[in-house]
Amino acid sequence: MGALALGEVAQGGVPVSAGVAAESLDAWVALLREQAPCGETAASLDDLKGEWLSPRGRVDALAVVERHLGWLQAKQVELLAFISDHTEGPARSDVPAVGADMDAVFLGEWDCAVEEVACALKLANSTAAQRLETARLLTGRHPATLGLLADGEISYQQARIVAEQCAVLAVEVAGEVERALVERMPQQAAGQTRAAVRRQVHRVDPEGAEGRHQQRVRERKLLSYPQEDGMALFGAVLPAQRAAMMEQVVEAYAVGYGDDGRTLDQKRADALYDLVVEPRTGALESGGGVGAVVHVTVPLDVLMGVDDGPGELKGYGPVTAGQVREIAFAGGTVWRRLLVQPASGLLVKTDPLAYKPTAETARHVVARDQYCAFPSCRMPASRCDLDHVRAFDRARPERGGPTTPENLQPLCRRHHRLKTHHPGWRVARDAHTGVAVWTAPTGHTYINTPPPVCRE
Repeated sequence: MGALALGEVAQGGVPVSAGVAAESLDAWVALLREQAPCGETAASLDDLKGEWLSPRGRVDALAVVERHLGWLQAKQVELLAFISDHTEGPARSDVPAVGADMDAVFLGEWDCAVEEVACALKLANSTAAQRLETARLLTGRHPATLGLLADGEISYQQARIVAEQCAVLAVEVAGEVERALVERMPQQAAGQTRAAVRRQVHRVDPEGAEGRHQQRVRERKLLSYPQEDGMALFGAVLPAQRAAMMEQVVEAYAVGYGDDGRTLDQKRADALYDLVVEPRTGALESGGGVGAVVHVTVPLDVLMGVDDGPGELKGYGPVTAGQVREIAFAGGTVWRRLLVQPASGLLVKTDPLAYKPTAETARHVVARDQYCAFPSCRMPASRCDLDHVRAFDRARPERGGPTTPENLQPLCRRHHRLKTHHPGWRVARDAHTGVAVWTAPTGHTYINTPPPVCRE
């Protein structure tokens, strides 16, 4: 379709009639959304006027623009790859050297592409270098991912994740990872793509993943950065399993403050300070303190050392087999068996007539879905409410939505309220696949697929 189709319903930049034109424009934009971006469709972007469209049409127009951004970014990637191939030769011999180190710099080949791109695009050198490297990787190793970007099927952020995380792999292994993910990336948000790529990298290169992890362990450090208004950011770079344990201890300690007017975030920050600077060792040692639980899901063969595939650290994502075993065999560890469907990777397994789920059911749903079930949300399921997909009937429980894992989903408080109180949002969940289809007030549908437990 293109600009010519729009001309049938708009004359001189003005809609033909408010009702009919808006409906026709919506239909045109919906068709445009389904087309792969190209020069002809790009010429129509100036006609996407929000005031001419219905709320549904505006969402379609937004998606059209986003697809064209991917198309343009794919073109930029190709140009950057060509630019990166242009380097200066050895420096002129008549340039006076300043010390032996400067001799080594000037006598080598100096890549001027970084400076050229940084100046042309008004970027920092580090940002320009990162874009050039991403372009080299995408064009040289990931043609399928670059094709998805050019078609507007994925975002540049997703393409960059594939390039950067697979850069540590041999070319043929990186291609294997790409082939395993390419069909699903168009349905994923960037965070889901990051977790999926990381999981595949762990799977195809477990020894390399463990080696890289050990190198990063050696680089662990504290961080402290000044911020505005007398504040500072304080933290640490450390193994993910230790960070998860620290987070749970801080969380539990913060909850122990009770209702004293502070927000939970304020309590967490104060709890970290109290635990480090003013530890209440007496309460903790006497048993009056709080415990912490770190959830790790791991196949039995990985746990027993038969396989070196990844495990899943809740709230973080895939971790190496070595990290999983460190947690699993630590003192005081409690193991719970979870059954998983081999085909889908979903947990299977409850009092269905009670409104509040049992502790076992709650653990099951949290472990199964891992995150908020709203498509764009990455709030850990452990911090979410458990929502009945089909509403629970308090008057006649046997007729309402049962309190079973198949009818429960984790939703953060915001998206729980959205589903419960907003008349335009609704959701249906397939009990067999775990796929949730959300319908927006505009009529658009969005799909959320829970991540598989360890296996993909």
